[in-house]
Amino acid sequence: MPRRTPLLPLVQKFFEHDPMAAAQSLELMEEDDAVQAIRSMPVTLAAEVFRYVQVERATALVAKLPTKTFREVVARMDPQQGAGILIGLSPEKRQGIIEELPDTARERIRDLLAYPENSAARIMSTEYVALRPWTKVREAVRRIRMLARRTSPASYVYVIDEQHRLSGVVTMRDLLLASGSTELGGIMRTDVLRVPASLDREEVASLLANRHYFAVPVVDAEGRMLGVVRTEQLLSDVQEEASEDLQKMFGAGGDEHPFSPVPFSLSKRLPWLHVNLGTAFLAAAVVGLFEDLIARITILAVFLPVVAGQGGNAGAQSLAVVMRGLVLKQIPPGMRWKLIRKETGIGLLNGLVIGLVTAGVAWLWHGNPSLGLVIGLAMIANLAVAGFSGATIPLTMKALGFDPSQSSSIILTTITDVVGFFSFLGFAVVFQQMLLG
Repeated sequence: MPRRTPLLPLVQKFFEHDPMAAAQSLELMEEDDAVQAIRSMPVTLAAEVFRYVQVERATALVAKLPTKTFREVVARMDPQQGAGILIGLSPEKRQGIIEELPDTARERIRDLLAYPENSAARIMSTEYVALRPWTKVREAVRRIRMLARRTSPASYVYVIDEQHRLSGVVTMRDLLLASGSTELGGIMRTDVLRVPASLDREEVASLLANRHYFAVPVVDAEGRMLGVVRTEQLLSDVQEEASEDLQKMFGAGGDEHPFSPVPFSLSKRLPWLHVNLGTAFLAAAVVGLFEDLIARITILAVFLPVVAGQGGNAGAQSLAVVMRGLVLKQIPPGMRWKLIRKETGIGLLNGLVIGLVTAGVAWLWHGNPSLGLVIGLAMIANLAVAGFSGATIPLTMKALGFDPSQSSSIILTTITDVVGFFSFLGFAVVFQQMLLG
């Protein structure tokens, strides 16, 4: 039972008379006193007051309220507001509250919480300043100063209407230059960049790539504000995802860390090592087809890894460029064939240059121009295929609905090894009389 004091009747009357002012007072109280005040009032009044409490403050209060109390409050709140508060709770506390809600409220809030794993809603912060358009500048400044004592300083003041829809934004510069008696609605900027809650965080990163914003507001389908994505946090998440993709490209688990348990690391790596072993045997089988030729012209064995290695490096360059383009959403669907043609052309040009250099080295090393011709032609063929494969593999995997980072490097290495060995030894068969002469 909440502790009773002589002041509680006065507090309750104050809350009934002006819920918005009461909510502002709750934000300034010690948390224990605020919780006691909430528990002392009828749930209908508590639900009304919670409408005006800053989300991060509401979440902190809910964490200290008995589950039964907040269940009754959230059942009377707008589901969107309830979901905004619940997102900030621990999974255990959140699930406990949701399970005890009435059926309608439970289903609607679950829908709101069921945003995709990599969506803006999953990385947004509920720590932001949102005020009404009729709030005076002097009052806004006072609120920001008070909130800054508990949380990090605000970069923007977001202006929301009665339904919590985002109406505009006020920068700190505009706020400081305005008269204290001016309403926020008169100085707010209405052309606000906002992102849907379900938007993938990579697309959010792409939107912010050329904009110098500290944060971007996140809204639901009806334009109601849910939170903000901070640029600093977004960059951290994108870097983490990029590192996961890098691990996947080479057959390690995306969720593996330097000090993951040995059995866990083995379970992530061994399957792809078996795949890699199979592809290695495939490349070895190609070499086996020319076993008699290599036995007669042993110098060919010396240059096999040179051709295959250059193909792998060239393909990795194309793969890295295309993967980055996919991550940053820089490749429109209609431009994919153009990109493939470009990377194939670059591979062909690289093959011509590297082929000439390798041919010259082989000629000078062994004094046989035919060896230079064979390895030069093989280099041209393999690097052209490497450029084509480096672009095609991730684009094809993406089109088929697979993760393009998942072991793309292993597939690419297989192709460049097979093509490199086959082209080099195939040209050696064509010119074997010249090589033997």
